[in-house]
Order: sequence, then structure tokens, then C-alpha cells
Amino acid sequence: MEVLRPQLIRIDGRNYRKNPVQEQTYQHEEDEEDFYQGSMECADEPCDAYEVEQTPQGFRSTLRAPSLLYNLIHLNTSNDCGFQKITLDCQNIYTWKSRHIVGKRGDTRKKIEMETKTSISIPKPGQDGEIVITGQHRNGVISARTRIDVLLDTFRRKQPFTHFLAFFLNEVEVQEGFLRFQEEVLAKCSMDHGVDSSIFQNPKKLHLTIGMLVLLSEEEIQQTCEMLQQCKEEFINDISGGKPLEVEMAGIEYMNDDPGMVDVLYAKVHMKDGSNRLQELVDRVLERFQASGLIVKEWNSVKLHATVMNTLFRKDPNAEGRYNLYTAEGKYIFKERESFDGRNILKLFENFYFGSLKLNSIHISQRFTVDSFGNYASCGQIDFS
Repeated sequence: MEVLRPQLIRIDGRNYRKNPVQEQTYQHEEDEEDFYQGSMECADEPCDAYEVEQTPQGFRSTLRAPSLLYNLIHLNTSNDCGFQKITLDCQNIYTWKSRHIVGKRGDTRKKIEMETKTSISIPKPGQDGEIVITGQHRNGVISARTRIDVLLDTFRRKQPFTHFLAFFLNEVEVQEGFLRFQEEVLAKCSMDHGVDSSIFQNPKKLHLTIGMLVLLSEEEIQQTCEMLQQCKEEFINDISGGKPLEVEMAGIEYMNDDPGMVDVLYAKVHMKDGSNRLQELVDRVLERFQASGLIVKEWNSVKLHATVMNTLFRKDPNAEGRYNLYTAEGKYIFKERESFDGRNILKLFENFYFGSLKLNSIHISQRFTVDSFGNYASCGQIDFS
């Protein structure tokens, strides 16, 4: 993190400085206290950005979070197997409540209260409401608030993505171009190692991803819709001119270093007029969502690409990423891949033309869902015109 340009998180309409947290990897037999201490390592410095209210009894600060996350700092010991099921629309998301965070005794809240000399009121699991922190000393309340924020942020980072921002690329011309690409590749390159029909994308699910999201409540989905609407009003309309962006899907590239062992092949998307408006638009959307904390900052710019071949599809046609399965201990299973030899495909189809289309909408799409048209189900969208 740059000292003079710290990452900011927007919570309840206010900007907060994010203190750095060192990510660690844990083995199954590690001491549960290690995770707690590691998470708190950078959280003790009071942060003046928090709003703290002075009351006749002392000081008070509040924050909201999805009810799912309250279990991390709740007093009661968790006796279940470590999974909690929540439903967002028609999707079931299984979320691991890490024993490294809760601890064997389940008294994380008591530990924070004791060390910061505060009292923390948390809604019961499954109930909505605010976490309320009270204490006699302002710095103690701020320290407790910082520790809770770090715990919640650490847990959120470990969750599989639930939604994503995207342009749909499912116009008829592009779908037909993609099917023609698939047919020609199989006709000319099916003898190459690993190339078969199972690794091609579903043409109805062709899309251009802007960013991945972890949304754990209906309130967060609504917040994302509102953020997208703000982007439209503040800069999207200016960039697009209130009209659809006319783009072409042409040319292919691969994502790993060896063209003889390719896992993902994608088509490139660019503006027909040669301008940089599409890149500018998606980068500014990404920047805005990163600043709000809804998207974790990993890149400064969006790589414009539409996946056309992915070796994850070989065993699971509905695969959408590496975080799809979990063990009983709550660990992620990284899907094994059988790479394919993409050298002939890259040589023969380097400049393949899939078609042109007009981008008129950004969608908040839900993973592992299908709408009546065979595309991803959309929880919300904005239109340019």
C-alpha cells in the first residue's frame, strides 16, 4: 500500500482508511489463536475516520454488515459443522464460518471487549440490525471498531464470488460467429491435444466481465444497483454520449505463458471507431466499486476479454471459476485442468472475426444461474440510452 495514497473503503456513505492486513495461509492443525492475532496485527492503530458519537455514558459507534457475518464475532460458541446456508433469489450459497476466526471457545467478542475496554452489542445470527460499540474512552471504541472491520473484511475476502458486473455479448451475429469459430476449430484442430467440443463456452453466456463481487444480502445487492446508477449519472452517460457503444469482437489471445498448454482462450473486444471509450468506461466503473469496497482491488485496469474456450468446462459445463467446490472442512477445491495445445488455433484463427454488436447495458449478474434466454440471471442493470 502506498503511504500517501492509502486504499479507502466507503461504508454508509463515508470514506474510511483501510489499514493493511497481511494474508496468511493456515494448515488444518494450526493453533486457532494464530489467525486472530494475525488479523489484529495491523488493526490496533486508532483510525480518526470512524464516526464516534459522544453520549452521556461515554462514546458510541455503529456499523452495519450482512447478518451472515455476525457469527464471526458473536459470543456464543458455534456447534454446527461450520457451514451456514443463505439464499439470494434462486441461488444457494454455502459459506464457511472459519474456526480460525471463531476459535474453539467462540468468544472473539469477549476478547475484543476485554482488550479495548468496550461493550459490543451484536444482532443475533439471522437478524438484521447494527453492531453497536460503546465505551468510556474514544480510542477504545475506535480500536474495537477497527478490529471488527478487519475480521469482517478478512472473512469476506475468503468467500467465493456470488455476482459480477458484465456486458452481455449474446447478440445473434456474435453467437453465430462464435458457433462458426467452434465448428472451424473442431474441423481443423480436433487432433491437437486436449481440443474437443466440451471446452467451448455456451454461446448464450458470452459476456465481458468488468469485476467480480461478493454480495451477501439483498441490501448489498441494492447498494450495488445504486452504485451502478450513480456511475451512469456521473460519467457513463458522458463517455457513451447516451448511446450504445458499437464494438467488434475480433481476434483471440490466451492467458497463460505456454501456447502449447492453454487453459483459457478469449476473444478481444474493442470499439469500432478505434477510440478508448469502452476501456475508459469499464476502468472508471471498476475504480468506483473498488473505492466503495464492493470490489477488492486486484488490478488498476480491466482486461477486456470474452472467454470462448476454458478447460474448466471439460468436466463441468457450468464451471465459472476455481472456487466452485468445498470440502467438509470448508477448504476450496481447485479444479484440476487438462490444458490443450492452442498453437494451431492461435495461428489459424489469430484474427478471427466473431461479429459486431452494440453494448447498451451493464448487468449485475448472479453466478450459477440461468434466465429464460439461457443467459445469466440479472439482479439489476443500467441502460445507456
